[in-house]
Amino acid sequence: MNHSTSRLSLALACLFSVALTGCASSQGSKEEQAAKVSVDPNPYPSTYTPIAGETTVITNATVLDGVGNKYENAMVHFADGKIVAVGEDLEIPENAKVIDAKGQWVTPGIIDNHSHLGVYPSPATRSHNDGNEITDPVTAEVWAEHSVWPQDPGFGRALAGGVTTLQILPGSANLFGGRSVVLKNVPDRTMQDMKFPDAPYGMKMACGENPKRVYGEKGGPSTRMGNVAGYRQAWSDAQDYMRKWERYEKEYADGKNPKAPKRDLQLETLAGVLKGDILVHMHCYRADEMTVMMDVMQEFDYQIGTFHHAVESYKIADKLKENNVCSAMWADWWGFKLEAYDGIRENIPAVHEAGACAIVHSDSDLGIQRLNQEAAKAWSDGKRAGLDIPMAEAWQWLSANPAKSLGVFDKTGSLEAGKQADLVLWNGNPFSTYTKAARVYIDGGLAYSLDDDDSWPVSDFELGQVGEGDVK
Repeated sequence: MNHSTSRLSLALACLFSVALTGCASSQGSKEEQAAKVSVDPNPYPSTYTPIAGETTVITNATVLDGVGNKYENAMVHFADGKIVAVGEDLEIPENAKVIDAKGQWVTPGIIDNHSHLGVYPSPATRSHNDGNEITDPVTAEVWAEHSVWPQDPGFGRALAGGVTTLQILPGSANLFGGRSVVLKNVPDRTMQDMKFPDAPYGMKMACGENPKRVYGEKGGPSTRMGNVAGYRQAWSDAQDYMRKWERYEKEYADGKNPKAPKRDLQLETLAGVLKGDILVHMHCYRADEMTVMMDVMQEFDYQIGTFHHAVESYKIADKLKENNVCSAMWADWWGFKLEAYDGIRENIPAVHEAGACAIVHSDSDLGIQRLNQEAAKAWSDGKRAGLDIPMAEAWQWLSANPAKSLGVFDKTGSLEAGKQADLVLWNGNPFSTYTKAARVYIDGGLAYSLDDDDSWPVSDFELGQVGEGDVK
């Protein structure tokens, strides 16, 4: 082969290999060196475009900033999609839209870190129930975003309840259920148009009864000890996969022209967790199982971000705090299966009082529409038990803490200068059953207005299916 032919072959290899990058440019033998294999960490990028907004100043409002502060007769200024300032006697720009919110409240937008909208859409039929890949105890290779049906009417219903961001999770049939995706709740044509830019991926895991029930008669774990063995083997396989790629990278850097390991989508996701790039969200009810899972976390040196459902978190709140693990919980769901039996209504405030990260989540297409009321129930139950937590602190359960669990608190979850203007203007105290979201802003754009029917999103699925009065 002459040098001209060699250079042409190398150029064609670089041009047509979509998974390969970085062709060699040196002379002689290195000229024929194979291109380095690399993996695109973001093959399905967000195409989200914020709703156009305008400079706005809300005045005379009671404001909960999401990080524990309450302001009376306060002002909230946002512009260009960002919070500019919160306080009293703010300067009002000449071009600003001014909203007199006397008697009304402003909070950060609600963030639901446990939703199945789009993968278990409403109305539910078997044909588009796509949340559980029940084919193997370990299905880390599947991504929830590839099942999201953006026409799910539930997105619009959640928006009317003040939800501005939500995490869509796979179901909990498997030890490893797959990747989650974080969405901006701007109902749109495609999942990519809703995808929260640069939000980390999550990884759904499940312990306890669900994997046992689903796989007990399929040859795969039928006991809790079998569940734990399954996690450990999967993490061990992922460690081995990482070592193979590290060896390949080193040998390539040394100019040895190594053969790349075969790409494994399952182990790739697990390796992403071990590297700290993907956050673990784990369905787990019992305190003893959560403690075991934190032991496994220590063994394989990864971080569990959040235990979901976690009805017994109150028993181990100190351990959750020590291990920097959040608990996403219901206000009062319990007893519907044995592992949920030992729940208490004071669970959320008890975890908060212990200094651990407490979150109110929905796991429901109905509950997501009134998460402010779920937080209010938990707050009042705590108050009756002597846990007198200020409302301003309790709102962290709906915004700041779920934002932290999703890895987006630097962008949203509180009304702090420079953060995204994701906020809700409520027509009363949001801890009241009678209060509704009057206006919902996402990135400073008005996504929903209670007084403007034209702002209410209607799914394509509902067009021709329901009358205008039914949508209202």
